[in-house]
Amino acid sequence: MTDKENVDEDRRVGRRSRVLKIAGLTLAGALVLGVATAGWAYWHLNSNIKSVDIDSALGANRPAKAVTTPSAAASASAAPVPTGSLNILVLGSDSRSGKENQALGGGSSSGARSDTAMVVHLDAGRTKATIVSIPRDTLVTRPSCPLSSGGSTSVAYSAMFNTAYSVGGPVCAVKTVESITDVRMDHYIEIDFAGFAKLVNALGGVTVTTTQDINDDDSHLHLKKGTHHLNGTQALALARTRHGIGDGSDLGRIGLQQMLVKALLTQIASHDLLTDPTKLYEVTDAVTDSLTTDTGLDSLSELISLGQSLKGLSADAVTTVTMPNVTAPSDPNRVVAKEPAASDLWESLR
Repeated sequence: MTDKENVDEDRRVGRRSRVLKIAGLTLAGALVLGVATAGWAYWHLNSNIKSVDIDSALGANRPAKAVTTPSAAASASAAPVPTGSLNILVLGSDSRSGKENQALGGGSSSGARSDTAMVVHLDAGRTKATIVSIPRDTLVTRPSCPLSSGGSTSVAYSAMFNTAYSVGGPVCAVKTVESITDVRMDHYIEIDFAGFAKLVNALGGVTVTTTQDINDDDSHLHLKKGTHHLNGTQALALARTRHGIGDGSDLGRIGLQQMLVKALLTQIASHDLLTDPTKLYEVTDAVTDSLTTDTGLDSLSELISLGQSLKGLSADAVTTVTMPNVTAPSDPNRVVAKEPAASDLWESLR
């Protein structure tokens, strides 16, 4: 090989070396950026979640936890997905705090109430679930509840169920539910107006079928009987509608809320979120940004673990019921638990 050929070869080697070095640095930079972005996303989603230490506030004087035996398959796994039965109190708050909630809620009501209350019971195995709605207008004996500022609330007789959240927040809501059901609430999840609307939008809307025309000026919802694909604002209006259907009571609204829950489960199942990181992030960001949980669910990893345990749960395997009730003797606009049917229902969830 001549001197000129040697020089040309050296130049080619040098160029390849520089190209490889640049490519290597670019790849390393992309990896670092990817890891940093993933780390930021996880931190952002994790920091979105607000939590309340309900276990510490209520102490040991509570219904017993359900005892479950791990399956052989779960025992053999290094990190088994939970399979035991679980009871979760899910509340929809009507708080007007923040511009988004005030715009969606309408008016300027102060404070917050549990606009929607559902006890979600997950059977052992997590392939079936029962959702029990508690009418907000139910008259109950509201127990004394500890306050975060110190002291406690007084016992209240014939109080509306949703006042528990008003006077004592999530802690009093959980204590009141446990006192009327004698069922241990393993977890607590609360979502507000804005969070619900964002979740529906992130999922691409929900499809529902109404059996009658709905005309409710209060919730700004006007729908003809039939099938509709709703965006977040419309779905929220449907969840809040009560004056445009039936007798205008909370019981009619509960039926719409239960229909929405199943529609949401169907829509979630239609997305394979694990294979679509962008959609997964959008949905998770929508949920966590308006979420308050107990401290047992206040991290992204704990929420993901709960979600993974429900992979085998379909909308068809979810039963929705309303706590058996009758008109309150003291007030025709209120209801009380119908016995022994209500007690029998709660017994089935223990």
